[in-house]
Amino acid sequence: MNNQSMGDMISTLRKEKGMTQKDLADRLNITDKAVSKWERNLAFPDTATIPKLAEMLGISVEELMNAKSIPETGHKGASFLINIILKALPTAMGIAVVVISILGELDRKSAFTMLGIGLTSMGIYQLRSKD
Repeated sequence: MNNQSMGDMISTLRKEKGMTQKDLADRLNITDKAVSKWERNLAFPDTATIPKLAEMLGISVEELMNAKSIPETGHKGASFLINIILKALPTAMGIAVVVISILGELDRKSAFTMLGIGLTSMGIYQLRSKD
């Protein structure tokens, strides 16, 4: 599945599980419009949703995050936006880990996975900023 975009992967796995976009959205407490945007690669799940989404689809967070990225369209604004996301993601992951652990819903493996995603994002940002 690693040659699929994240949207294609979500769509394929959702259909394999016999769920509609509305079913998946209801289980994640989001709108079906958000799921539709993910599947059309117009948006991506937020960091707090990714672990539950992966669980619903029967895959690991790593498998979901390893989906093929959509080729860049060449807009200079996209590069700026990517840099902002890469800078914000470590903080968001850290906050998510703290909040979810306070709620008592976070196991150690998921915490390390989420923190690893944040650290990876920070490393990618550092590598990109050297250019």
